[in-house]
Amino acid sequence: MPTEPVQPVMPQRDRRREILEIAAHLFARKGYRGTSMRDIGEEAGVLGGSLYHHIRSKDALFVELHDAALDAAERRIADAVAAQAEPWARLESACETLLDIQLDPRSLTLPMMNDFREVPDPVRRKLIERRDRFETLFRDLVAALPLPAEIDRSIYRNLLLSQLNSAADWYRPGRMTPGDIARQIVMIFRHS
Repeated sequence: MPTEPVQPVMPQRDRRREILEIAAHLFARKGYRGTSMRDIGEEAGVLGGSLYHHIRSKDALFVELHDAALDAAERRIADAVAAQAEPWARLESACETLLDIQLDPRSLTLPMMNDFREVPDPVRRKLIERRDRFETLFRDLVAALPLPAEIDRSIYRNLLLSQLNSAADWYRPGRMTPGDIARQIVMIFRHS
């Protein structure tokens, strides 16, 4: 009597990680509003009710994925900065690493960070709180720069981050690398 092959049972933690990866890619591709729990379940091959065994809610899932993307970016930037001693070199390393992350076509960080307008207010507040903690890294880098006293460091930092975060809107691979762009941005911001 033939028997059906036994399907390996995926450990819960691995299954949840797989669902998180699928959800992250869907959010990156379709945005917060355009992605439903049903979409995630279908893509992951999980029936509706079973998905909630792994995920509390769409909001909680989006916050978790957003925070994980920022955590990973923050670690990469902190590691790059730690390898430098001089304040301008530290800033340049941070800028280059952030641009590497932002301009990587496979990066989930940029789509997750740019969807703030689509989420409900309680979720937006959590995302902004985490983003503000992420920006502490740049706040500290700018605080260490030998800038003229009349330059407001908060405005300086916000202009710098605006430039870095909008690079994906205009960047086209070829002429310059993310490192080249980071050097140009730091030269411009260093010029007095």
